[in-house]
Amino acid sequence: MKLISWNVNGIRACVKKGFLDYFNEVDADIFCIQESKLQEGQIQLELENYHQYWNYALRKGYSGTAVFTKHKPMSVKYGLGDNETEDEGRILTLEFADFYLVNVYTPNSKRDLTRLSYRLEWEDSLKSYLIELDQRKPVVYCGDLNVAHQEIDLKNARSNIGNSGFTVEERGKMSDLLSTGFVDSFRFLYPERTDVYSWWSYMANVRERNIGWRIDYFIVSDKIKDKIKDTDIHCDVMGSDHCPVMLNIEL
Repeated sequence: MKLISWNVNGIRACVKKGFLDYFNEVDADIFCIQESKLQEGQIQLELENYHQYWNYALRKGYSGTAVFTKHKPMSVKYGLGDNETEDEGRILTLEFADFYLVNVYTPNSKRDLTRLSYRLEWEDSLKSYLIELDQRKPVVYCGDLNVAHQEIDLKNARSNIGNSGFTVEERGKMSDLLSTGFVDSFRFLYPERTDVYSWWSYMANVRERNIGWRIDYFIVSDKIKDKIKDTDIHCDVMGSDHCPVMLNIEL
């Protein structure tokens, strides 16, 4: 089964920059997006053979997630039951016969870290939720998780220590989650691979010089880690400040 996750930073803008060409070419079984940035009725995607599930943010032009899947899920859940989480459209859970898919757009702590405390509480709630799901059946958790976990996950680690997305607290929450029975699929296959990133700032020539961060992930239950066949980061795909990440796994 091939899965793709991509923060499109506005699906309407991304469609104008070749989203559908990539979507059709990659031919994923399940395709997840984050930061859709629209409300219901603002786009009509003709995706033949795919079921579409959207979690819209109440605030216009903000956040939002969606999943496009060839396999119809047994159930779909929007959010965690927390009002703010649901209002921002950040979590979509699809239940299939053999696993749960959880597509997430993690809140940014903001440059001045004014949202860090909320972010950490949110991480705790999500971890509890993932552990609960994992007790029932394996979990595939993906999305823009807004954290570079290790120093090899960003180009300039030393100068970014303490910055949003690379604070001790955010990195610690990722470590906490992984210690409870989950694996970062990319690091599972490529524990020492460097200079492969999924996000670049819009500063001049940053992407061309590959000064980036790896903040988009496929994290899976430890019990299915040996079913991972391949994982990749499609750095050459444009259309957003993020690029798509791929997981190929037997499910």
